[in-house]
Amino acid sequence: MMDGILITGGAGFIGSNFILEWFAHGGAPLINVDKLTYAGNLENLTSVEGRSDYIFVQGDICDAELVAGLLQQYRPQAIIHFAAESHVDRSISGPEAFLRTNIDGTFTLLQAARTYYDALSAEEKTRFRFLHVSTDEVYGTLAPDDPAFHEETPYSPNSPYAASKASSDHLVRAWFHTYGLPTIITNCSNNYGPFQFPEKLIPLMITHALTGRPLPVYGDGLQIRDWLFAADHCGALRAVLERGRVGETYNVGGGNQRSNLEVVHTVCALLDELVPDSPYRPHTQLIRSVQDRPGHDRRYAIDARKLESELGWRANESFETGLRKTVEWYLAHAEWVEHVTTGAYQQWVTQNYSDRSVVSAGGSQ
Repeated sequence: MMDGILITGGAGFIGSNFILEWFAHGGAPLINVDKLTYAGNLENLTSVEGRSDYIFVQGDICDAELVAGLLQQYRPQAIIHFAAESHVDRSISGPEAFLRTNIDGTFTLLQAARTYYDALSAEEKTRFRFLHVSTDEVYGTLAPDDPAFHEETPYSPNSPYAASKASSDHLVRAWFHTYGLPTIITNCSNNYGPFQFPEKLIPLMITHALTGRPLPVYGDGLQIRDWLFAADHCGALRAVLERGRVGETYNVGGGNQRSNLEVVHTVCALLDELVPDSPYRPHTQLIRSVQDRPGHDRRYAIDARKLESELGWRANESFETGLRKTVEWYLAHAEWVEHVTTGAYQQWVTQNYSDRSVVSAGGSQ
């Protein structure tokens, strides 16, 4: 009998937030398979360890035998596919890992899911879902006055990361149309919140500011992103899993377009307020404009009206409330930050930022 769901990449940022939210809302049993690369952290899930309805398996989604065995052993009624290499800068310096995990891993998972699904009873097939979690970066970049990305926006990925995720989306769509696997795709905007690895913009700025290190902002800092609080994203995924139509794509956005420089200034202002004895106040003095990364997309924006109208989902957090919760979480979890910012992390930060020439210093917009 089918029961529970199988999560890939559940020790990562969005995956671990989803697992915590899932159990907070009384979800079914859950199997979490994660390779535990640098961004996977079991400390994120300490609060659910020991639950009889939670199982962790360390493994690679490219391991076809492992994936097939897990499906046969646990017989989940859904797969939620979070596992992905996701950092654009890393994809530029080392694209191979992105092709392997995001393309080959998705292919392996789809093949295993297809074999598993084909053997289900007719009633079980009506319940099964394969939910593929993707990104708005597959759509490319927007001009300042362009309408937001919608589900029919043509794909135009500009980074190795975005191209690998676009490829995985195409595979998922093909397995629905060709093999009848009941897949659903979600494309989300930039996530932020607790447990995000400090290579991404917001936690990077928080952790650097607290220790007085430079706050590197690419180019003029006017690249615009649509920011989505991780818990809101998790709520959207639950809605899609429960009520989404198979074969469909749903865009998930927070409706919070902000420039990178505006985000950094807001983080600095919150730290000025919440850490009044910091020797680095005002934290905006740490901002440094550095050489832009290659192919940097100028603007992302998500039109989430399909998700809102069909499934009744709405984001609960504004950017201001979500960012305050995020900064407060990092301030309250200094030990977690210390554990994840290891020597390997410091080596990556040095590699990525040290050879970028400083364009300007200070916090002017």
